[in-house]
Amino acid sequence: MQNQGKNTTPEWTILKLLQWTAAYFKKHHIENPRTCAEMLLAYTLSCQRLELYLEYDKPLDEPELARFKGFIRRRIAGEPVAYIEGRKGFWKQVLEVSGDVLIPRPETECLVETALEVIPESRAINADRSPWRILELGVGSGAITLVLSSERADNFFWASDLSNEALLLAKKNILNYNTNVDILFLTGDWLEPFVPKPFFNLIISNPPYIQTGAIEHLQPEIYKYEPIVALDGGADGLNAIRLIIRNAHRYLKRQGYLLLEIGHDQEKEVRDIAEESRNYKKIEFIKDYNGHSRVVRMQRTK
Repeated sequence: MQNQGKNTTPEWTILKLLQWTAAYFKKHHIENPRTCAEMLLAYTLSCQRLELYLEYDKPLDEPELARFKGFIRRRIAGEPVAYIEGRKGFWKQVLEVSGDVLIPRPETECLVETALEVIPESRAINADRSPWRILELGVGSGAITLVLSSERADNFFWASDLSNEALLLAKKNILNYNTNVDILFLTGDWLEPFVPKPFFNLIISNPPYIQTGAIEHLQPEIYKYEPIVALDGGADGLNAIRLIIRNAHRYLKRQGYLLLEIGHDQEKEVRDIAEESRNYKKIEFIKDYNGHSRVVRMQRTK
């Protein structure tokens, strides 16, 4: 996007910009360069990606070009598209995201699907016809609770996070879609804000599960921009998972469920932790779309 002469104004049409930017991204080893270029240009013009090709010969004005060039610089520096746009699609919704929260990922939809399988579709099929009490630990952007409260609205929800900034963003995302949902937001470290008594029907979490030593080997756009506290699971990656499994039974009702997202290679270790606690039955692992064990589901025994 160099100047093409002092007294001439280059006409940067949508198509020319897409072609130039995709090539530029490819040269700088940006993943999916054409898609990335389309997303950022559509965001610049406040339109859908398909609309770019319906008006491919439309030129951009100077303010639009300046804004788009700023987005290109940020992406080349490694900033994820989701943070540049400040939004990310998940399930049927679009969430606001920032550097205070992890970017929702497709793998977490496996956790959501598992939760929807165990939560009754309506009170009518509950044994006592009472609403479920559902708690998400480490709510982050609010993606999980947003979907559950949309798909199973006839229940009570709690959401906690150690970060006040994350909690505020989650509240904004959830209430943007579900204004009538019955939900309580609390700040605190995992189960710390709650009284240890059998109260919840379901506790769900996508805790940090990356080994500390492996974080620097992740893609730069992850370890440089996403919150490390939401990634770092300790030396073996199991610190948060171990803490939750060893304590969640004290907060679950009898036969209550605990659902956790885990690392793709952690099935054996997580099973050992759950079995050693002797507080759970029906310990099952659910595979993600790539065939990896991604979710563990278990029930409190007594």
